[in-house]
Amino acid sequence: MMIELILVGIFIGTMSGFFGIGGGMILVPVLLVLGFEIKDAIGISIVQMVFSSVFGSYLNYKKGSLIVGEGIFVGFGGFIGGYIGGYVTHFISDTVLQFLFFGLLLFALFRLFFSKTHEDDSQTKTLSKALLFVIGLIIGIFAITLGIGGSIILTPLLVGLLHYPIKKAVSAGLFFVAFSSVAGMISRLSTGTIDFHNGLIVATASLVGVTLGIWLKDHVTSKNHKMALLVLYLFAIVMLIKKIWL
Repeated sequence: MMIELILVGIFIGTMSGFFGIGGGMILVPVLLVLGFEIKDAIGISIVQMVFSSVFGSYLNYKKGSLIVGEGIFVGFGGFIGGYIGGYVTHFISDTVLQFLFFGLLLFALFRLFFSKTHEDDSQTKTLSKALLFVIGLIIGIFAITLGIGGSIILTPLLVGLLHYPIKKAVSAGLFFVAFSSVAGMISRLSTGTIDFHNGLIVATASLVGVTLGIWLKDHVTSKNHKMALLVLYLFAIVMLIKKIWL
């Protein structure tokens, strides 16, 4: 099992760096297929997200693709929402969690598919700091409850509603994950519901993948990047359908 978890970690890390996701939207379904229970899979996913998002955001900042500014306010909202979400998980059934996850994936796919591809910041809208905080709060609660970082919801919103260039949105999404996942891990640790042994195996391996994923992100066009994101969402939806109905 360790070899499988290392390979999964490298793969998820690459996805995380390239798409700006925590990795949970892919990792949770993969762990379910490997035989883990949904709540154990969510715990492992949160550990991996902490490692990949913090390291990936550091790399993005060094490369100049992460603009911290507005991200701080969304991030603080995500931190508080993620902390709340860590407790909420215990009061929701596995079936409800899976259907919530499925609905969010469909929403993200729809938002991204109908968004225009922006290459620069000239059309980027700005929002009040309070509204950014509230957006982060709501996404954080949903995200950690489902074992995902939240950028699966945030990135399509930034691209589809606020007209962010896709690479800037991806970097902002991964930065958001750092806040929500750290908060989620703290709250879940206090209730003793994280498989740290397997989580650290996946998380450590994911650092290699994050480095590769960010390098790839910087070497593709925005149009191709968006197409790859759409394929990613479709892949996650198919895996979840297989788990729930087949």
